[in-house]
Amino acid sequence: MHQRILTTERFEEERPRLRAIAYRMLGSVSEADDAVQETWLRLDRTDAEAVENPGGWLTTVVARVCLNMLRSRETRREDPLEVHVPDPLIGPETSGADPEQRALLADSVGLALLVVLETMSPAERVAFVLHDLFAVSFDEIAPLIDKTPAATRQLASRARRRVRDGAPAPDPDLTRQRVAVDAFFAAAHDGDFDALVAVLDPDVVLRADAGAGSRFTTVLNGARTVASRALTFARLIPFARPVLVHGTAGVAVVANGRPVSVMAFTVTDGRITTIDILADTDRLRSLDADGQMRSAAMRR
Repeated sequence: MHQRILTTERFEEERPRLRAIAYRMLGSVSEADDAVQETWLRLDRTDAEAVENPGGWLTTVVARVCLNMLRSRETRREDPLEVHVPDPLIGPETSGADPEQRALLADSVGLALLVVLETMSPAERVAFVLHDLFAVSFDEIAPLIDKTPAATRQLASRARRRVRDGAPAPDPDLTRQRVAVDAFFAAAHDGDFDALVAVLDPDVVLRADAGAGSRFTTVLNGARTVASRALTFARLIPFARPVLVHGTAGVAVVANGRPVSVMAFTVTDGRITTIDILADTDRLRSLDADGQMRSAAMRR
């Protein structure tokens, strides 16, 4: 009984890190929780005294569980090219994140980065997340994905280039971020096409996920193309409220007490470089089951 208590305590110490790993791997809060629970079950069936490095052992197990889930997801996906925006982490601008959310938000992992991770193969994603975000060595990662350390290093390098191209680092100043986002909505409200183009990076990317098969699920590239679509956002402005999405300036659109969409912006050098939109109402309702999204959006 004493050993079980010690095992449980050690697992609870590692839980925030394991959940953060699983969330980055899977881009889904519920699936991350399932992966962590499966990791606990495997630990519970193991002779914990024989585990020399509990932290490393748990990291390996949760990574293996996530890898299996990613591979299963890949075989089920009908259209692997369809854009998928992962579960956003949303909070009010008026207060800090709770401890569990801070663990998920560590390392400045924005929603745009997670969207790019969704385009990678399971092996690429595992190699990048474990090495670049959690400092796991290539020698430790290689057996998980049945590759040599050299091949694992190449996978991570390729993934790193894709992240660099598709998820630019946001401006660290939240005030400057909000200025750019407010300018974007002001221009959309006024129907000012030139002002919209001015606040957008020339190579801006807009990715919208309205659910599988929806005609509103799309990827747009370039300032003028995105500005043309942004003019249609004007009707949502009365329902848009500033929130933090992954710790950066974003907007939640809540109408009649129901979440309609979440918009995450990456602002670099004063211009918007990426806009990631989750407008899948079924997923939004599921994510907002406890009302946190609505509560965050209502707090000014």
